[in-house]
Amino acid sequence: MSTELHPSIVALVSLAANIAANHPKQGLCQVERLKGYGVSREQIDTVIEIARHIRDEAAQKLDASFDEAYAAHFPRAGAKLAAITVSEGGACCTPTPSGKSCC
Repeated sequence: MSTELHPSIVALVSLAANIAANHPKQGLCQVERLKGYGVSREQIDTVIEIARHIRDEAAQKLDASFDEAYAAHFPRAGAKLAAITVSEGGACCTPTPSGKSCC
């Protein structure tokens, strides 16, 4: 059994990681590779949506954690910096806006 991943899988993972990490190149170099491997636009779109969702969810959680710690320095009832909605629950993540699972 080979443990090597197909190059299209590596390119999809790389694209998602670049997007989720806010890499300046945004993984755009992977798009041409993916097209060359025959990966459909719909599949690439799904990867982009999931990566952006994970990135945005992580940013929201970091912001909420920061706001909580920051508020502790200036105790004042009801003072918040921004309305941040972060869902907590048993799932490892929430679905994307179109309902795709990122887990």
